[in-house]
Amino acid sequence: MNAPSWDLSIAYQDLSDPKITQDIQTIKSLITRLEALDPTLLEDLQQAVITDANIAVILSTLSTYANCLASVDASHDGAKKLAGQADRLYSQAEQAMNPYQQSIIHLDENAFETFLQGEGLDAFRFKLERRRLQRNRMLSVGEEQLLSAMHVDGRNAWGRLYDNLTGSLSVTMQLADGSEETVGLSQAASLLYGPETQRREPAWRGISQVMTVHQESFAAILNALAGGRLTEYEKRSHTEQVHFLDPSLHTSRIEKQTLDAMLSVARNNRDVGQQAGLAMATLFGTEKLKPWDELASMPALGGGESETYSFDEGIAIIREAFVGVDPEMADFVDWMVENQRIDAAPQPRKRLGAYCTKFADTRSPLVFMTWGGSMSDVLTLAHELGHAFHNWVMRDMPLVRTEYPMTLAETASIFAENIVRDALMAKAKTTQDKLQMLWEEAQSALQLIINIPVRYEFEKAFYEQRQEGELTPLQLRELMAKTWRDWYGEAMDETNDMFWASKLHFSIPEISFYNYPYLFGYLFSKGVYAQRAAKGAQFYSDYKALLRDTGSMTAEAVVQKHLGMDIRQPAFWQQSVDMVQQQVAAFERLVATLK
Repeated sequence: MNAPSWDLSIAYQDLSDPKITQDIQTIKSLITRLEALDPTLLEDLQQAVITDANIAVILSTLSTYANCLASVDASHDGAKKLAGQADRLYSQAEQAMNPYQQSIIHLDENAFETFLQGEGLDAFRFKLERRRLQRNRMLSVGEEQLLSAMHVDGRNAWGRLYDNLTGSLSVTMQLADGSEETVGLSQAASLLYGPETQRREPAWRGISQVMTVHQESFAAILNALAGGRLTEYEKRSHTEQVHFLDPSLHTSRIEKQTLDAMLSVARNNRDVGQQAGLAMATLFGTEKLKPWDELASMPALGGGESETYSFDEGIAIIREAFVGVDPEMADFVDWMVENQRIDAAPQPRKRLGAYCTKFADTRSPLVFMTWGGSMSDVLTLAHELGHAFHNWVMRDMPLVRTEYPMTLAETASIFAENIVRDALMAKAKTTQDKLQMLWEEAQSALQLIINIPVRYEFEKAFYEQRQEGELTPLQLRELMAKTWRDWYGEAMDETNDMFWASKLHFSIPEISFYNYPYLFGYLFSKGVYAQRAAKGAQFYSDYKALLRDTGSMTAEAVVQKHLGMDIRQPAFWQQSVDMVQQQVAAFERLVATLK
């Protein structure tokens, strides 16, 4: 497919680049300078915040570089070593900053306002105000420092184990002709998105089998991460009770009422996602959808294989769609390609998934994925380029004001998917073309309205049970199967009971509940996208203004300011689901004409 590999030389030439050693030494010097300040002096508190921000820029760039190398080759020892160094430096910097952070969050309002008068400090207002909301949940300085120190070889080590394990696993597929084929785990996972009907079920069963072989390790990872968090939350509940959802809600910048309203609407509209799944099954010639077909490309009408796309063809589709919003968006796509900021080439030891990151020092966005040639890959690339564009439109802002939560992060990415789908639908001339775009809409409805709540409900139930002790692999499988059946209903007759192991998001050490923000972004972006036709030429500038606000407002405040609606009420979410329902109904009608 001639998919590209990225050029990371904007950060470092390679692991032997002397700039790496220089940057590590600079970070250590800044940490020493930080430790020498006095947390009782206002001027030193101001200097501490600026110094900590300077550390963050260099350290983030170093860590991102190591992670990029390890993402392409999970067995890269040099990258893993550098990532470990960065992790320890993060811990040291966090420990050094903790006394000043404690002093800042406990300043009275007048002293806090005086503190913010320091040069460049007003940019930190929102971030520090959010931290001050957590003052009753902080431990002592010594305890916070101990916690940070233990994360390196405790919590974070479990995440490294997951990455290293999944990056080194091979999947053996039993093909229909009796032969076997062995591929890397990420390559097998990529087949689930593709058009190769004869290889999808073997890939899905091969993944499930290798996960089952290592289920004790994956269960240990989940139990350790959740157990460690629950212990920490218990210790932080000295003044007010900390629920296991509270840290996620705070990080996502949403209220519990907002989450409850959104999930209740999803539960009440499960039939929308289920109908999408059943209509997809019809095209596969099955009564109910099979788990290995859930993510697949739409089957070609009249048999045969689905259409495939080269990477260049995928980029051309995205670029043309982006032009329809504004030429600047298309120019950005060109910039990403020309500067080799995208890594999409399949590799045997490549990590699972797709993501967007950036080098903090140059504000250069980077996109990672594994190209398989399907329309799903085109939309995944559009999704990640949407994230990258979000970073790009904020590149002139103070870095601290570009730190948006995952809930709002998914706005630009899913918006980009919608742009591509709509552009292709507008050009569709044949039934196959129209069906293709409606297929993508239906598949998204199934994933976002059904699969994402499955992840959330599973994790929530897991945490509730984990408070009483560790869960065995069998218990985790049973819990996943039960949750799966509850949401998928009659749309699917086989559960993916090893999904808790194969889905990376459950094993990310730094964050829990890496799931519901996708549903938030999906439904919120529908509301944003609906403004495109209404606002006309004014839309693009308003859209960029919305993106630029995401780093310094809560989700409720962003929606109230830019859409004039209250996301704590079910009505907001229902209107977006209604839009989805119309698209699913259109898909069902078109499928019915083919019978």
